[in-house]
Amino acid sequence: MRRKEFGQYCGLARALELIGERWALLVVRELLARPGRYTDLLEDLPGIPTNVLSTRLKELEEAGIVERRVAPAPQRGVLYALTEAGEGLEAAVLTLALWGNTQLGEHQDGELVPPSSVAMALRATFNRDEASGLTAAWEIRVAKAVLYAVVTDGQLRSGVGPAPTAPDLVITIEADAMLTYAEVMRAIKCDMVELTGPQSLLSTFVRVFTPPASA
Repeated sequence: MRRKEFGQYCGLARALELIGERWALLVVRELLARPGRYTDLLEDLPGIPTNVLSTRLKELEEAGIVERRVAPAPQRGVLYALTEAGEGLEAAVLTLALWGNTQLGEHQDGELVPPSSVAMALRATFNRDEASGLTAAWEIRVAKAVLYAVVTDGQLRSGVGPAPTAPDLVITIEADAMLTYAEVMRAIKCDMVELTGPQSLLSTFVRVFTPPASA
C-alpha cells in the first residue's frame, strides 16, 4: 500500500506519513495499553468504521509499527501488538496527550473516556522520585473497566486489564461509566473508593501518580 508522501527530508514529515492518517494514533494508543484482537480494537474504538480499522492496521503493519502475534493459551487467534518501533511512539503519544488535555475543557455527559487514556495518564503522571526503590501492584476497577499499575523497583508498567501479578491493593470505584484520570484521583482523595488490601498503599498510589510541582 503506497503511503502519502510530503516529499520532504524531515523526521516530522516522515512520522506524519506513517502515523498521520485518521485513527492511526488512537490505534497506537490502544496497543500501548495492551495487545488486542481486531474485535477488541473495534470495541475499544467506538465509531471507527471496520474498513478504516482494517486499513490502518495494514498500513501500520507495513510500516513496521504493528505486528501480528499468536494469542497465548488459553486464548486463540491473532493479537495485534506494537513492534519495538511502535513502542518507541510512547513518549510522543504521552506528550501529545498532555498537550491535548489543556484543550479539552470540562468532561461533558456522553463523552466516552477510553480506559487506555487513563492507563496512559498513569504513565504521564508517574513520579519517578516518589517511586524510587518501590515495588507495589495496584488494580483499579471503575465501572466495567479494569486497569493496572505495577511498579517494580521504581519502574512502571501500566495498562488495561487485570494486573499481570497479584495486586497488593485493589481500588474499586462505583460509577456508571469510565472516569477520567482526574476524576479517578478525585474519588481516591475524597475516600469514594472500596479497598481490598493495605490502606496505606492508597496514599502511596496518590504520591506516585502525582507529578512533581515543577512538571
